[in-house]
Amino acid sequence: MKKNCLFLLAFFFSAPMLFAQTTPSADEVLKTAYQQAAKENKNVFLIFHASWCGWCRKMDSAMQDPSVAAYFDNNYIITHLDVYERASKENLENRGAEEFLAAHGGAGKGIPFWMVLDKDGKTLADSQIKPGVNSGCPLKKEEVEYFIQVLEKTSKINQSQKLAVEKRFRKEE
Repeated sequence: MKKNCLFLLAFFFSAPMLFAQTTPSADEVLKTAYQQAAKENKNVFLIFHASWCGWCRKMDSAMQDPSVAAYFDNNYIITHLDVYERASKENLENRGAEEFLAAHGGAGKGIPFWMVLDKDGKTLADSQIKPGVNSGCPLKKEEVEYFIQVLEKTSKINQSQKLAVEKRFRKEE
């Protein structure tokens, strides 16, 4: 009886660890993205987001829209790092993501904050339309224009694709 009680107590206290979701670290997520980018000759489109962030969902929805999804899929390895979660969902955060965000000028700029990195992790562009100003999910004319400039700089994009991206992102405004 005593052994059974000890076993149950041990199980009770260790069960949360056994069944807890293990979210990969930022380093693990990025390593996988860089490897895939090198293999497919693409850049990495990294989006910092959180489960509660409506603008983050709009960004994902716009990039996954059938009118532009093929363009993004053909040119980028799209990956996410989870930051700034509420206390009840901290287990969703990628360890080291906030530090990576801060090291790349995104701390305190709001989310979504996005970056385009090459296969070696070098930053090619980010969502700062000007220093300190995050375009986030681009919707306004100047934000979408900046976004398209970044896409031109970091991928192969033709005129019809530019127009499709502009139309899709401006749709949310």
